[in-house]
Amino acid sequence: MASKPFSLLLASHPGPTVVVTVVATVLGIGLGYPPGRLGILALAILFGQLSIGWSNDWLDAARDREVARADKPAARGDIPTAAVRASAFVALALAAVTTALLGPAALIAHAAALAGGWAYNLGLKSTVVSFAPFAVSFGLLPAIATLGQARPAWPALWVLAAGALLGVAAHVTNVLPDLADDAKTGIRGLPHRLGARSSGLLAFACLAVATALITVGPGLPVRPLLIVGLVIGLAAVVVGVILLLRRSPTRLLMQLIMTCAIVDVVMLALAGQSIAV
Repeated sequence: MASKPFSLLLASHPGPTVVVTVVATVLGIGLGYPPGRLGILALAILFGQLSIGWSNDWLDAARDREVARADKPAARGDIPTAAVRASAFVALALAAVTTALLGPAALIAHAAALAGGWAYNLGLKSTVVSFAPFAVSFGLLPAIATLGQARPAWPALWVLAAGALLGVAAHVTNVLPDLADDAKTGIRGLPHRLGARSSGLLAFACLAVATALITVGPGLPVRPLLIVGLVIGLAAVVVGVILLLRRSPTRLLMQLIMTCAIVDVVMLALAGQSIAV
């Protein structure tokens, strides 16, 4: 049995937590954040993601236990569910306090993004609008960065749209591996209703549109590096769609979706100050 601190770490969904924190940090670098303020931004997002991850494992503990999820410490009994619940609320409070250091506008944006994540865990995951919390939370992620600057600025509309599309793709990527287990416990979000193949096509469509928006959003002439990103991103989309139509979804599909998402995040960072109005 793993140690309790390690089990608590695993219960936080460390993969997505680290990825979203890195994305926010990269956006901060692209916006020219000074080191101290960049550290505050990274900590704020880290605490927020920890709260969402822990709340997910706390709220899903009984359901995960029912399908014998070996990757869920609370479901395995490695750590008390109460400890995971308490950690979620502590992390949520720390996220609020840390984000407040970036200013009230950033705090409001982050609060709305966190509300989306918690709403998903509290039940929206089982509805036809299961994609909505991801669209809202990912759409607002760039806003936290732009509003957290010394001189707050609202992100451009194309940035909000691209973030929302990336959020929908992230939702599908997150859900596809668990469709069978979710079906056993009554979870029927949008990907469950669409099926694996249609959900995969939806994810790639969202990524293609997001990549195009990020390429042309900063204005003309289009920057060469953004064109390179567009070519790489769309190539991954085409390969993914071909594979999806020819065979059942595999882990390679997930890797291609993640490749497109990473390319889009790098492109957003390269866009720099142009992501703000």
